[in-house]
Amino acid sequence: MIGDLGARDATELAGLVARGEVSPDELLDAALAAVEARNPAINAVVLVQEGVAREAIKAGLPPGPFRGVPFLLKDLGAEAKDFPSHNGSRLHANTVYPGDSAIFSRMKATGVVTFGRTTSPEGGIGAATESAVYGGPTRNPWNTDHTSGGSSGGAGAAVAAGIVSFAHGSDGGGSVRIPASSCGLFGFKPTRARLPDGPYAGEGWAGMAIDGFLTRSVRDTAVMLDACAGADPGAPYWAPPLAQGHAAAISRPPKRLRVALCDTTFTGQAIDPQVRAAVLETAKLLQALGHEVTPALPRTDVPGMMRAWTDIVAVGTALGIRHALDGRAMTDDLVEGVSRGACAHAETLHPTRYLEAVGKIHAFGREMARFFDPESGPGYDVLLSATLAEPPAKVGRFSHETEDYVAFRTGPQGIFAYSPFCAVFNASGQPAASLPLGWSDGGLPIGVHLAAPFGSDEMLISLCAEIERAAPWAAKRAPIAG
Repeated sequence: MIGDLGARDATELAGLVARGEVSPDELLDAALAAVEARNPAINAVVLVQEGVAREAIKAGLPPGPFRGVPFLLKDLGAEAKDFPSHNGSRLHANTVYPGDSAIFSRMKATGVVTFGRTTSPEGGIGAATESAVYGGPTRNPWNTDHTSGGSSGGAGAAVAAGIVSFAHGSDGGGSVRIPASSCGLFGFKPTRARLPDGPYAGEGWAGMAIDGFLTRSVRDTAVMLDACAGADPGAPYWAPPLAQGHAAAISRPPKRLRVALCDTTFTGQAIDPQVRAAVLETAKLLQALGHEVTPALPRTDVPGMMRAWTDIVAVGTALGIRHALDGRAMTDDLVEGVSRGACAHAETLHPTRYLEAVGKIHAFGREMARFFDPESGPGYDVLLSATLAEPPAKVGRFSHETEDYVAFRTGPQGIFAYSPFCAVFNASGQPAASLPLGWSDGGLPIGVHLAAPFGSDEMLISLCAEIERAAPWAAKRAPIAG
């Protein structure tokens, strides 16, 4: 009766539990069986803690909206007392935390049955998930020659493979939206500071990083965002308050919107024709729904912002690695090549560069805000683009073996060329989403990207739900998922 977990979203599974048609233990059995059957081909689920999950069920799960639904944490952040973490790195392998992070406490209160973690690249700085600590790359369930994305690549692969119906992720430069695009899922990055970072961190990458979720349905993301939204005590800043909540917002469509269409990169370069076609088809769909769609490009300094992003992340990477080394040598058996390169790059920066780079991304956020402001700019409600400039890359293209960190990020074949859209909205702090609306000739998913003004999460997720109703994607399943 349970069938394949991936054929149902988390809301439907929670309904089965609430009606007594299936038990949390039976759902966990199904998830663990899927791990055994499918995980060897994709290498997505790690650090399984079945005993912890069984004890949580036995003790009585909270009566939340996802009571009894199997769940996985990204193996980066989401600190949890009962779930040790490698954080994607041999240097941090088997880290144990003295208590739960605010985000995990809120996720746990929804009633989910957390039973393990999902793979992540070292430091979260990759668009592919191929960390050495897991013994091999994480692969795309649609075609295992291709990457599932990063840095939440394990989460995307686990959901697309039908191991779980949804999973935790995080996004500092597209790390939820890139796997969503690569794996045929929905991924939503909230407005900066919408979700808590504490108590183990004050902010991530100067406020550019935030938690999120990989889901098959918009409603699962909406309900989980509502459960987790709000600053934790002592947070350095807050997001604008929600008017009604994400779940209420998706119950009705938004007003008719002014949509800016970008079928190139934000600096005008061509993208893969198959990806461009998916963007243009989405524009037609939005027009058919009554929205006004106009070709437009935001006038912003994207290259300057990307250089600032690269420097901020290098400094953050160096800080974490130096602290964990605690005086030990930075050897290649502990730290991967691109991370060593990030540390080396950080050492070349002037001591004032970090604050200069933070100032640059703040200035960029104001540039982008004008594009959405009817008083100082054209006043668009939504910016439509691709999520990635091409279909999912082959495994190995973004290997962490290189020590040329700057080229890895900003070179002509680097991550920003592959993913020129996502990090823009980490820098500006705006809400943005990837929707699985296209498919390559080879059967790989293609994500289409929507972004909205700062604080307009409810409007954006309402639009996503309207698109989901008009062009449903849930029936499409990766071959490995059956």
